[in-house]
Formats: sequence, structure tokens, C-alpha cells
Amino acid sequence: MDTIRYTAEGPRRGPGRRALLAGGTGLLGLLVLGAAATTAVPRPGAAGNAAAGPAGTLRLGFFANLTHAPALVGTARGLFARELGGSGTQLATSVFGAGPAAVEALNAGAIDAAYLGPNPAIAAFASSGGQGLRVLAGAAAGGAQLVVRAGIANAAALRGRTLATPQLGGTQDVALRTWLSTQGLRTDLRGGEVSITPTANAQTLELFRSGAIDGAWLPEPWASRLVLEAGAKVLIDEAELWDGAATGAPGLFPTTVLAVSPAFAARHPETVDALLRGHLAALDWINTAKRADVLETLNARLAESAGAALAPAVLQRALGNLDFTADPLAGAYPRLLEHAVAAGLAEPASLDGLVDTAFLQRARAARSTGTQGAAA
Repeated sequence: MDTIRYTAEGPRRGPGRRALLAGGTGLLGLLVLGAAATTAVPRPGAAGNAAAGPAGTLRLGFFANLTHAPALVGTARGLFARELGGSGTQLATSVFGAGPAAVEALNAGAIDAAYLGPNPAIAAFASSGGQGLRVLAGAAAGGAQLVVRAGIANAAALRGRTLATPQLGGTQDVALRTWLSTQGLRTDLRGGEVSITPTANAQTLELFRSGAIDGAWLPEPWASRLVLEAGAKVLIDEAELWDGAATGAPGLFPTTVLAVSPAFAARHPETVDALLRGHLAALDWINTAKRADVLETLNARLAESAGAALAPAVLQRALGNLDFTADPLAGAYPRLLEHAVAAGLAEPASLDGLVDTAFLQRARAARSTGTQGAAA
């Protein structure tokens, strides 16, 4: 299995591949690049898009982050390779630092499928007129918190403070701006009553320790790292803001989804079926294996792909805040887009067709009967 790592300077491996942005451009950047990038994405049913049998290689993107645990487990335990290998497909992986970079890779044809946050997926779909990607399944839910330094007891105490999010227009950035608005605090791209600074997660930890920022809305395991390693406290757990009306259960909201290039899915449906079977196998293992084995596998894969393992206490706390589910929680997406529009980070758009669960349904049926199934 070949792995390419994308940084702000571009891919570290993969001669001839287009250098990809890894900065936090979020929804705004995607809405700009979408008009240019989507012209290269064939529409389903277009010439060259007819089914062509299993792909020789599936190129899968993901982040070296705990919220992408199914990808970490699926690659570490060979679950994707086992399903893909049955039809002769090889697996090649790319590790990204941000959703916009992975979306651009999908648009450019550098990868075929990716694990993403829901907001970058929504933005890519909207900016491409519905042609950029399809969400096939959920991967992780929950696991995001606003953590602040001691002495900040409520929203009013945030006025004049500086907070961080992983990327402008990303899932946590929109959540923070939306919550601050409900608390009567104005934010905008030039400052506002609370300054929001898009910052790489590792840098956020150091800035918090140094006193340069007062808190951050972060996904796991970074929220846990700030709490356990830097003395932060939880002001808001995002789970408290989801009453279950959109997702079927209180506290449940999408954090990571699995998406695919529609052109690739149309050409190689058998390969996408195999990817989904591997994805389900990874989720099953995470949810049923001994916790010690899960912790060991995830930490080893994080050390390999991100360069550092997590402290056991951080890993335990972070996993306790996450649910790993194949349910895409599609009912949440209109609300996420509405919040991005209200924050000035997106335009209204139709999300019809964003989620396609046909592959997921086939994969579930194949796993329940012990067969590989056939693509429709």
C-alpha cells in the first residue's frame, strides 16, 4: 500500500501529481475553487463514465486524526485491502491536513474517495452544482467541544477574546460562529466582538499554552489534549446543541463522512462496493473489539501517519466522546448549510443528491449474507 502525505507545501510523494493546497480555506475557498475545478469532473452518464469493471487502484484520502478512525483501522488491519483485493484492486492512500485539500484532490482526479468533515463535503457539492462528490456513509459522530482557559465561565466572558478553530468555514468553525451568534456575540471575517483565528490543531495547543489564544472549538483528540495537557476546561460540548430532531438521537451530529467521486463510482461500482465493505468491517471492529486492542491499533497508526502517538489518558477521553457509525446522519446537513450561510461562509444551495446510500445498503447486505454482492 503506497501512502502520499499532503502538507502545505504539497505532496511529499507521488511524482507528477498536482500539488494540493492543505491550508484551511474551508467553505469560502471551496466556493471559489469549485467553479474552476468542477469543469474537470465528468457528469454521471457522460461519455467515458460508463461502468468499466473493477479499478486497478483505489486512491483513498483521509486525515491522520482520531475522527478518521475507520480509515486508520481499515488501513492498519488490511480491511480495505482484503475487500478490494478480491477483484484485483490495489489500495493507495493519501494523508491530508484539511478538508479543502482532500476536496481539491477529488476534483483534480488525484484521489477517488476520501474521509471528510461534513461542511467541506457540503461546500464541495454545492459549489460544483452537485457534481463534485457523493457522501456514501458516515464514519464518526460527536467529539467536538469549545474549551477555554480557567476564569472564562460563560459566553459573555468571551467578548474581546481570541479563539481558534481548525479551518475557516470548516465544521467546527461554523459551529463556533453559530453558537456565538446565539449568545449575542458578533463575529465576522475581520474580527468582531470575538476574534476567531483559523489555526492548525497542533499550533492551537501551543498557542493556548503560551497564552496567545483563550480557547478553541476543536474536534477530538485536540479538545482532550487542551484539557488534559494544557489545563483548559470545557465551556460547551457541541453534543448539548443537538436535540436529536435532525439526527435521530440527542447529542448525535456528523463529524466525519466517507465521500466518493461520482465519476469514479459510475465507472467502478464494484470497487466502491468493496470500499464500503471494508469501511463497515473497520467500524464493526472499532465497536466490538477489546478496548485495549482498539487503543493500541489507533495509537500505532497515528504514530505512523501523524508522527506521534497520543497519551493513553487523552486517547481514552477522546474516544469516550465519539461515536463511530455508518449512518451519514443526512438530516443534519440542511442545518449545517443554514448555519454556514448565516455566518456568511456559504450561499444557499440545494443538497438533493448529496447523500447516496445505495452502496452502503449493498455493502450491508453483502456482509450480512457473507457474499461480496453485485453492483447495481
